[in-house]
Amino acid sequence: MKWETVIGLEIHVQLACESKIFSSSSTKYGMPQNTQASLVDLGYPGVLPVLNHQAVVMAIKFGLAVDAEIAEKSIFARKNYFYPDLPKGYQISQYELPIVFNGSIEIPINDKSMKTIRITRAHLEEDAGKSIHDKFDNASAIDLNRAGTPLLEIVSEPDLSSSEEASTYMQKIHQLVRYLKISDGNMQEGSFRCDANISLRPLGSNVLGTRAEIKNINSFKFVEKAIEFEVERQKAILDEGESVTQETRLYDSEKNETRSMRSKEEANDYRYFPDPDLLPILVEKDLIKEIKKELPELFDQKVDRYIKQYSIRKVDAIEIAKNVDIAEFFEALIHHFKENYQQAANWLLSELMGYLNKENISITDLTITADASAELLQKIHENVVSTSMAKIILKQLIETNDSVDEIIETQGLKQISDSGQIETIVMEVIELFPDQRDQYLSGKEQVLGFLIGQVMKKTSGKANPKMVNQILLEKLKENRRR
Repeated sequence: MKWETVIGLEIHVQLACESKIFSSSSTKYGMPQNTQASLVDLGYPGVLPVLNHQAVVMAIKFGLAVDAEIAEKSIFARKNYFYPDLPKGYQISQYELPIVFNGSIEIPINDKSMKTIRITRAHLEEDAGKSIHDKFDNASAIDLNRAGTPLLEIVSEPDLSSSEEASTYMQKIHQLVRYLKISDGNMQEGSFRCDANISLRPLGSNVLGTRAEIKNINSFKFVEKAIEFEVERQKAILDEGESVTQETRLYDSEKNETRSMRSKEEANDYRYFPDPDLLPILVEKDLIKEIKKELPELFDQKVDRYIKQYSIRKVDAIEIAKNVDIAEFFEALIHHFKENYQQAANWLLSELMGYLNKENISITDLTITADASAELLQKIHENVVSTSMAKIILKQLIETNDSVDEIIETQGLKQISDSGQIETIVMEVIELFPDQRDQYLSGKEQVLGFLIGQVMKKTSGKANPKMVNQILLEKLKENRRR
């Protein structure tokens, strides 16, 4: 029997609030264990939670960006379960009345087609603490720094049909929350992770199969691998005529497999009820209008503007706009270098991104400023330095505090653009390599590259390549006429 894969994702986004969702405790990452948990976070008797207004604003921003409905009234509920890193014995979340619902987002599924993924809801909740199992030999440790951290849980409809679609959707949401600046999206720090609900059904059927939920996946690659493994696992079970067990599973990236964690809970297992300590969230229309005005330019809008306003290639516009930090660097770059926007895009994507990829760092870690990059581009544009020399200067800019001019002067990297000087060197090369000259004149035009290389070698790479090419062709034509 042929099977159809059905996938829905629950993405947990840590909101970029400086304090927790119901207390004034800091959310700063990497602090000593158990130093950022207040009595409110720990659920001590007599303490009362106070809602972080900024978390509400960020949730509304997301809702508006995915064309969702914003609830005029939403409420918090207590989700009751026992776990060592949940000191209250319940998690404050939203259940029946979430703040955001009925949204959608489009993802590319091939070069030309787009697919709409429905977003059922996005609700606010608090994070739990963290269990640490490798600190002591015979015991687990509990770090409650994360307890109470504000989260936005984004729940999709089961509209995804493959591991590739799931990864693409996850990346799209990641890109969106970073554009909105409601989350840093740092997966290594736990700011962005997802649960994947996976089931199979006979091809052509409309009835959903029994699903397994894979918890806490924190990478785009891992979500693909986890889903692929789980699909094959369920296929094998169904092909044997057996039934898939509804359960929660974990993905082991080292073994590339999912394994059973516990039976899958239903909503009634959590005994949801409205939190008696928190008033309903009432969202006024004026607040929505105000937030809507403040929404930033998003990915699709930015790509369109880059193409229309700066006349850069679509493929380059997409590549730049993929990452909001790179897009911001590009815009700062062209603010100072307006001569050739495509040249600026080429330089950013080839030289700067090449360096970042080699060093495995992000553009926010780059020590060189957009101003200095623009100055270097200006030198290339004015033929003061060649592109090859600019690469050397770039490395020096990153490694030192010297200016572009200082590096050019002290290291003698100024480009030779004197036609007379280049002509003299070209003539020397032609005389030194008569065999290659004759080969070119007899029709072997590929030899030209060799001769150009020899000129560049004699000038230590400083000669203007365009001038070298032009003068060399002129001199070879003169030799042909003789």
